[in-house]
Amino acid sequence: MQTNFTPEQLKDSGIQRADEILRTCVHCGFCTATCPTYQLLGDELDSPRGRIYLIKDMLENDRRADEKTVKHVDRCLSCLSCMSTCPSGVHYMHLVDLAREHIEKTYKRPIFDRGLRWVLSQILPYPARFRAAIIGAWAAKPFRFALPAKLKAMVDFAPAKLPTPSPTDAAQVFPAKGKTVRRVALLTGCAQKALNTDINEATIRLLTRHGCEVVIAKGMGCCGAVTHHMGKTDASHRSAAANIKAWMAANVDTVVINTSGCGTTVKDYGHMFRDDELAQDAAKISEMTRDISELMEELGLQQAGVSPMKVAYHAACSLQHGQQIKDAPKNLLRAAGFTVLEPSDPHLCCGSAGTYNLMQPELAQQLGARKIKTLEVLEPEIIAAGNIGCMMQIGAGTGVPIVHTVELLDWATGGPKPPALTENR
Repeated sequence: MQTNFTPEQLKDSGIQRADEILRTCVHCGFCTATCPTYQLLGDELDSPRGRIYLIKDMLENDRRADEKTVKHVDRCLSCLSCMSTCPSGVHYMHLVDLAREHIEKTYKRPIFDRGLRWVLSQILPYPARFRAAIIGAWAAKPFRFALPAKLKAMVDFAPAKLPTPSPTDAAQVFPAKGKTVRRVALLTGCAQKALNTDINEATIRLLTRHGCEVVIAKGMGCCGAVTHHMGKTDASHRSAAANIKAWMAANVDTVVINTSGCGTTVKDYGHMFRDDELAQDAAKISEMTRDISELMEELGLQQAGVSPMKVAYHAACSLQHGQQIKDAPKNLLRAAGFTVLEPSDPHLCCGSAGTYNLMQPELAQQLGARKIKTLEVLEPEIIAAGNIGCMMQIGAGTGVPIVHTVELLDWATGGPKPPALTENR
């Protein structure tokens, strides 16, 4: 694709990156075949190729974002399926993130949307606030009929119950069982700590059992993904910078993440901080970051075994497309003794996509229903996934118990049976 950025514009590293990405695109349209919103809506502007044209025009002309561009960029899930499909290697993620930053700086949204986005940015990255918001949603349920669609989605998203805070949340070190082979920092997440404490507890048991000293670093918090994907760069960089400093101070050799949406962002810290004084440390953190399935594949799963159970594996978009991790979780589940079932079209997004199911509820509901159908037709005993957002989205629409992959690996190597399986049986 030909571009016409001026020499002055190209002094900005973001525009330089946009220019590189745009010049890679050859207009082939392969991306439309796997784009969830294009499949649902059939609108070229709701495909990656269409959005690329809109973003190019906006950035090249250095103009304020308009309603049309905002509408179609907002509808993008950032599932990144297009990046897996693209034969030219177009790095759509960096381009759409830059577009969202430009939109946030130049476009004045309607007051309700502005308020909703501000509320989400002030609640989701903070577990205590998130818990309080869920309790507030419970109180609002009797009045659901009178709420706007997006507030209804927020009320509907609230789980029926909340776990008590886990003792693993606090800054501390969990020693390895036997010989120490790794010293790892675990990102405990933000929404995950409020919604499901079983995941981090299972992760710590699994890692210590496999010779890892697990550090919950002091000063660590939200990875910054929520605000990053809203274009709120200052807020996302504050969160990310705190993590970079906390993990560097912890003197670890690996950062392990069990929420794949967070992992995609942390692995991009090097790019996010390319012009910052933390650039070197950020790049180092990105390089040492591993999804839990990656790390377990490196360590090798201990002798494992449970009663053979049929597990439908849901490949989170942020894992299979954002991080290009496709086989490790399935291989580990098979090694643990499970029969792994895969949907015929595993690239399909479930519609969670961070805050997407709250800000685009109608599209998210359609995507969720489609995903659940592809999993239930397999007649599994369990659904496994590697991302809390996907687990919430799918779990809300199916009676099949859904657990994190790490919970099954923990169970198979000597840990307790996942509580979600006990509750559903």
